[in-house]
Amino acid sequence: MPLLDIGEIAERSGVPPSTLRYYEEIGLIRSEGRHGLRRQFDGDVLLRLSLIGLGKAAGFSLVEIAGMFGRDGQPAIPRAQLRAKADDLQRQILGLRMLRDALRHVADCPAPSHLECPSFRALLKASARGPLVYDPSGGPPGRRKRGG
Repeated sequence: MPLLDIGEIAERSGVPPSTLRYYEEIGLIRSEGRHGLRRQFDGDVLLRLSLIGLGKAAGFSLVEIAGMFGRDGQPAIPRAQLRAKADDLQRQILGLRMLRDALRHVADCPAPSHLECPSFRALLKASARGPLVYDPSGGPPGRRKRGG
């Protein structure tokens, strides 16, 4: 595959040149050389950038993403790490659904004032204790317990 300059990689991937330079600086990608002042990359870097983007979208840090590439530069993604991240996302989704449902209830609550709505008061009480998370007991969104 022919080499592509940094501008072509940026255009095809949607990743700004400054980010490409940063990724190269921290070892996530590697240029093959320069043509004048412009870095040249193998076209395979586009797949790597897609994997980096997917990892970022899933909430992995750049350090975690860097660890998902073997010494040969090929993806070596630990399945246990993916399962753990999927579990975290599931908890966030459930917590957000519960929060959405509570807010909709409060918006439609027939109580004369929001402060007179028991669901709204429970939501306020839970949010005062910390970040709202999914409570598998079926109660209103609660706070994550320490160590859990």
